[in-house]
Amino acid sequence: MKTLFILAFLGLIIYNLGAGLYYMLVDTGKSKRTVNALTRRIVLSIALIGMVAIGIYTGVIDPHGVVA
Repeated sequence: MKTLFILAFLGLIIYNLGAGLYYMLVDTGKSKRTVNALTRRIVLSIALIGMVAIGIYTGVIDPHGVVA
């Protein structure tokens, strides 16, 4: 379940990255769709890193090969 959640988040991040690329190529600079897509990507990336860090801290996620 944890792996599916992380993969879903990564899928959303990649989708927003692709959307940003598409909007950058298609729009002629008249809309903020590119900026919005890339901003969502950054927010999702930060949220994913934060959730993984919290999961490791609380013991929900077991980091493999890391000695603390």
